[in-house]
Amino acid sequence: MAMLLAMCGLDCAACPALIAHRTDDQALRVKTAAEWSRQFGVEIWPEQVNCVGCLKLEGVHIGHCGECEIRKCGLDRHVKSCALCDDYGCPTISKFLDQVPHAKANLETLRRTRQE
Repeated sequence: MAMLLAMCGLDCAACPALIAHRTDDQALRVKTAAEWSRQFGVEIWPEQVNCVGCLKLEGVHIGHCGECEIRKCGLDRHVKSCALCDDYGCPTISKFLDQVPHAKANLETLRRTRQE
């Protein structure tokens, strides 16, 4: 499956919530809910592991996506990616990118390909 970048550079196509939603894979929902519950220290139920992807306005979004400041900012600015924003590297995204280098690499690649 091709990459489907979220506003922040994460690959939605690799996210178990999007995959489970698209394939209606209940076993993946159960497995992911258990993993994320341990990882994030909150109770996540299998029925919550569904998402249509960050850039979709309609449909179900996994937990944090609905309140994500990075996503809200990009939607307000009418950009499909932080990489395409005139203020790329702003405080809204920079701390996140410091913690998630693969997302930063995805955004940097997108910026380079758009400038070529």
